[in-house]
Amino acid sequence: MLRTGITIKNIAKELGISTSTVSRALHNHPRIGAKTKEKVKALANKLHYVPNPAALLLKKNKTLTIGVLLPFLKEEFFSIAISAIEDAVLPHDYHVMVCQSRDNLEREKKMIDSFIRIRIDGLIASVSAETNHYGHFKLMEDYGIPVVFFDRVPRNFEANKVSSNVTSGAKEAIRFLVNKGIKKIALINAPGNLQVADERLNGYLEAISIFGLETSPKYIKSSNLTQESTEQAINELCQLEDRPEAVLTFNDYVAMHAMSTCRKIGVSPNKDILFVSFANLPITGILENPPIASVEQFPYEMGYKAAELLLKRIENDAPLPYEEVIMPTELRIH
Repeated sequence: MLRTGITIKNIAKELGISTSTVSRALHNHPRIGAKTKEKVKALANKLHYVPNPAALLLKKNKTLTIGVLLPFLKEEFFSIAISAIEDAVLPHDYHVMVCQSRDNLEREKKMIDSFIRIRIDGLIASVSAETNHYGHFKLMEDYGIPVVFFDRVPRNFEANKVSSNVTSGAKEAIRFLVNKGIKKIALINAPGNLQVADERLNGYLEAISIFGLETSPKYIKSSNLTQESTEQAINELCQLEDRPEAVLTFNDYVAMHAMSTCRKIGVSPNKDILFVSFANLPITGILENPPIASVEQFPYEMGYKAAELLLKRIENDAPLPYEEVIMPTELRIH
């Protein structure tokens, strides 16, 4: 049976040395001789000594915990980003605690309160579809907890941000459709309070202007990112007398929900109406009929960069200026 409750005092008493010498030997202090270090470590191994993590963390004034707050774990985009965040922080002895807002502002606020109470060392966040103010995130920074936003970043709010060049991606998606001879292109976007929704809309409108296409408000729909809301949006588009030939959607999930609705009402997706989207999720690779193209946003690289940015702020005692990183996108044709 393993002995329990072994402390550096036990090791010091058995070797006849001070507890400070034992502590320094275990931490390879240069003032401790090689023979003493060898004796201390050998006895520590023999006694199955395990450092007290609570004491170490108290000394460092850290919990070695990084929070991640995102809309839904079920979304493949965010699960890929979480893998990247873990890969970035684990070598630095941090572990990751993940919470979901489920695209609900009040739930997001409660998660922030929980993170503050347990005193995480930093937060990586992607805001909910309902978030239209950011005071709860500012409160976290007031407590000395740095925050880095990724993907869904706040609008008109100075902060550390990592996002992708969505406007450029939207223009490339429209260019792809135009090159196929498509002229009537609609958009199913996210709620207007999200900056990423603005960026998609801006890219869509810029491309419409560049290529001399016609559009109107009836071709621009908003979804709150639920399946029901997307179904309503695509139904309205399909009922138009001059039905669009193609639809650019907020992401692959919106595209898949819209395509499923089309099949229910007798409209053949990617035949009667073409679909292009964002995210280029791996799951689309196993679908029989995925969107014909999707804008790759590189969630792994985005998550890793957000984690690097956060670690730099956690490890730096002096306050650093906010940074905004915009990563490139790439249209992938299926």
